[in-house]
Amino acid sequence: MTDNPPGLDLARLQAHLGTGELRAELIEGGRSNLTYRVTDGTARWVLRRPPLGHVLATAHDMAREYRVLSALHGSAVPVPRTLRLTEDPEVIGAPFYLMEFVEGTAHRDSAALAALGPARVRALADRLVDTLVALHAIDPQEVGLADFGRPEGFMARQVQRWGKQLAASRSREVPGIDRLAEALAASVPDSPAPALVHGDYRLDNVLVDPDDRIAAVLDWEMSTLGDPLTDLGLLVMYTDLAGQFAGVIPGVALAPGFPSGPELVERYAAGSGRDVSGVDWYVAFASFKLAVVLEGIHFRFAQGRTVGAGFDRVGALVPHFVDHGLAALKEV
Repeated sequence: MTDNPPGLDLARLQAHLGTGELRAELIEGGRSNLTYRVTDGTARWVLRRPPLGHVLATAHDMAREYRVLSALHGSAVPVPRTLRLTEDPEVIGAPFYLMEFVEGTAHRDSAALAALGPARVRALADRLVDTLVALHAIDPQEVGLADFGRPEGFMARQVQRWGKQLAASRSREVPGIDRLAEALAASVPDSPAPALVHGDYRLDNVLVDPDDRIAAVLDWEMSTLGDPLTDLGLLVMYTDLAGQFAGVIPGVALAPGFPSGPELVERYAAGSGRDVSGVDWYVAFASFKLAVVLEGIHFRFAQGRTVGAGFDRVGALVPHFVDHGLAALKEV
């Protein structure tokens, strides 16, 4: 804990909240919105704010993230309880929100996960998929999120949107990335019935309790109403590439017992009843989206506007995601 973590003015936050003296620390692991553990010496909270510097439109909307967490609290999908949203950037220099601190482990290391043993690893991965099925089964209208997105034409807009995000962060040539974007746009599938999607669903974006149950699903900044297979494709992509990019992409799927990509798809299909025959397109889209996200992070790093370790390696990863996406579409 420190008195002055980067990106967080504790004196102004303390005055705004009316608390005693605050201390905080940046929670490592994220590459986008900044997350801090904050305490007054008695109570503990978590604060989320946008990244420093270059911010793409709608990508770091604190009110949106706060809204979906508030809507899901008490549902079949465990989330932290929200406490306060402050949209005035004058308080700490950016909009932010506070939520309760949830005890749990975010598994990012394959060795630590492997220590659980294959049976526990498999059971945890199964719970990860089952929680995704539960999320996609929620009726958005019942939780007050009927207007949380525009499902009609969702995938076509997504491909277009991430193409625009790429243009906004473009600072160099990345071989194949435009070909991947064009191939995705030319083969957009017909989406199943819309659902609430997380947008970045993976094991290190959940907290796990000591009994290997999922205590909270975190990092909802990309959530919306849309095609649920985008979440599945992303989860499979992370599993396919586990361990290849140490320090940036979690290698948890390398732990003995963790299911393969096809096994994850099979369990999701059994639980949800959805047709998953076209999942390869969604894996390719996930690869493209991650390539764009990483290119945006590289852009901020090149400007000296990132906080934390590991950002110097991000730019070199982008071509690997492009290649993976092209391979999923049989474009290489």
